Amino acid sequence: MVRQVMGTGGRPAAVGAANVTGSAGPTARVTGSAGPTGSVRLAGVSKVFGRGGSAVRALDHITLEVPPGEFTCLIGASGCGKSTLLSLVARLEQPTSGTASVSGRVAIMFQEPALFPWLTAAGNVELALRARGVGRAERRQRAGELLEMVHLTGFGGKRPHELSGGMRQRVALARALAQDADVLLMDEPFGALDAMTRDLLHDELDRVCAGRRLTILFVTHNVREAVRLGDRVVVLSSRPGRVVDQFDVPIERPRRIDSAPVAELAARITDRLREEMSHATR
Repeated sequence: MVRQVMGTGGRPAAVGAANVTGSAGPTARVTGSAGPTGSVRLAGVSKVFGRGGSAVRALDHITLEVPPGEFTCLIGASGCGKSTLLSLVARLEQPTSGTASVSGRVAIMFQEPALFPWLTAAGNVELALRARGVGRAERRQRAGELLEMVHLTGFGGKRPHELSGGMRQRVALARALAQDADVLLMDEPFGALDAMTRDLLHDELDRVCAGRRLTILFVTHNVREAVRLGDRVVVLSSRPGRVVDQFDVPIERPRRIDSAPVAELAARITDRLREEMSHATR
């Protein structure tokens, strides 16, 4: 079965079928079944870019399971392979070794909205629906519903340059949801926004997740953001990326990023991250 994700620049990228063999040989696989719909499983996954003396090992024997409906945040130093991990789950890259499995439809959001500037907000959302084969009349209706879901009613006819940064990211979120995804991959989608806009989009994402059973893998450098949003925070080592710790987030929702429980857990995770980074520099 071929699935669709929105690739860089908003292009629909075909994601390959099950049991795809990576270039490193039969031990490298991305499979299309990981159990219940919306589940993600990485088993001994490594990723090496290049060959010989110039080869760079981005990920080293990552093993991670994400059950359906869980919001998992990934944190780690720059260059530790967080984005590479998302690319493997999305099948934009193949592992060098190990197995990456995902069950269900996958969508991905990047830090930049990557909207087509010549299309309206509604047109950008309809693009994802068109890739799924949805008819024109239904596309228009569904795009309007999705824009309403992200509080952009009345802005469907605006082009990206007429929208604020936060509004463009709302359009990108609506486009991702238009793919009817079971697994949503988010690569620092709010990193370029000011604190107030980011906080408002946290609320939006909470509301969307409450209405849909989405499995989310969310990459961020902001530890408080990870605790504010996630059910679990996974800490990766400096390159090559390995899972070095995991923290459950038992804080009742709704959460505030400046609340004492969020700050306390974020401080613990930050200490663990600093410890890992200090080891890497020795």
